[in-house]
Amino acid sequence: MTNVLFAALDARWEQYETPLKTAFTEAGLTVDLRRDFAPDKVDYIVYAPNSDLQDFTPYTRCKAVLNLWAGVEAITGNETLTQPLARMVDEGLTDGMIEWVTGHVLRHHLGMDAHIHGLDGDWRNVAPPLARDRQITILGLGALGAACAQMLAQLKFNVTGWSRRPKQIDGITCLSGADGLTQALSTADILVLLLPLTPQTENMLNAETLATLPKGAVILNPGRGGLIDDDALLAALNSGQIGHATLDVFRVEPLPKDHPYWSHPNVTVTPHIASETRASSAARVIAENIRRGENGLPFLHLVDRSAGY
Repeated sequence: MTNVLFAALDARWEQYETPLKTAFTEAGLTVDLRRDFAPDKVDYIVYAPNSDLQDFTPYTRCKAVLNLWAGVEAITGNETLTQPLARMVDEGLTDGMIEWVTGHVLRHHLGMDAHIHGLDGDWRNVAPPLARDRQITILGLGALGAACAQMLAQLKFNVTGWSRRPKQIDGITCLSGADGLTQALSTADILVLLLPLTPQTENMLNAETLATLPKGAVILNPGRGGLIDDDALLAALNSGQIGHATLDVFRVEPLPKDHPYWSHPNVTVTPHIASETRASSAARVIAENIRRGENGLPFLHLVDRSAGY
């Protein structure tokens, strides 16, 4: 019998209890799944960083902590967590992000807002450029960034991706390092932020980097709110340096009602809906990692603590 502790909020338990049990059975595992165990009896922890569990010291038998979230910045600094930590890489999460990013890229590429809000009788029959003439830059080429880049490339957009370490993805211009960042930004008609939040990426989009973008560039941020210096972005929007920002994530969520993003004419706020982990597919990811752990195989999607993701 493998003992699995579910450490997350009540609503998550309601979502995950049945899918997890189903996934464990399908994986051939015999699991006792509970929300409460004596710490020294726990083999694995299915975990959300906003749960009450913050001290991992008593979990001396635990073989791995399996995060329910793709983001791990809220937990990597926890010095009591010495067990292997796996982040969530879920096909539902990936598909949802691809759909949100592709939808909003196409929205801005085609200039759909002008037609949705009406042209006031002014027949301006100016066609948008073709996708092959539009430059898209994606900062962050992890699982989500790479998948979005590949989908946009299939639509014939010119896609440049930037990552901290060099990467190679067919059909994508891949850049890295400080010089690569400058180059990636300087060509971006539409910029998509899909970086993890680390001390190195916080405020990556600031007054200096915003000025590097082509005048009138569009920014999409479904990644992390802390990637953007909010005051710098508002100033760039007001000056016309940035044409529009579509933002799904924020430093404080829900976004306070008096935040200037709500009323700015060139900002679209979406309420952290770009991508959501689906319980049925995420449960299979968790079950596979437990199956691997029980059979002496390497865990999938392990977090590099030194890098923060």
